[in-house]
Amino acid sequence: MNDASNILLYVNDAHASARFYGALLEREPVEQNAGFALLPLAPGMMLGLWQRDGVTPRPHLRAGGNEIGFKVADPAAVDAAYEKWATKGVAIALPPTDLDFGRSFVALDPDGHRLRVYAPNNTK
Repeated sequence: MNDASNILLYVNDAHASARFYGALLEREPVEQNAGFALLPLAPGMMLGLWQRDGVTPRPHLRAGGNEIGFKVADPAAVDAAYEKWATKGVAIALPPTDLDFGRSFVALDPDGHRLRVYAPNNTK
């Protein structure tokens, strides 16, 4: 089996989403056209932003049913990321909270996709 290389999000406006993610992740798109943008997400992993009205076959799902997780080193890094994202005006669905698996917060992109920043507990 081949390794995964892309996460694709269906968005209302590919250019607006590319601006949002570019500012949030501090990365520029490596590919962009009228209905699609591609940004580096992590080594070997890209984030594709595909304008919903151009997707074939046409999707029937709505945003919010999935999350993109961003693992950070520790709870202090969760709080720092929260402050940075909140300062950028990113919508927050859940402020930094201690959950069973560790500390996390949840942000929303312009289409309602969930972005979770988390530091897992170091228990085995």
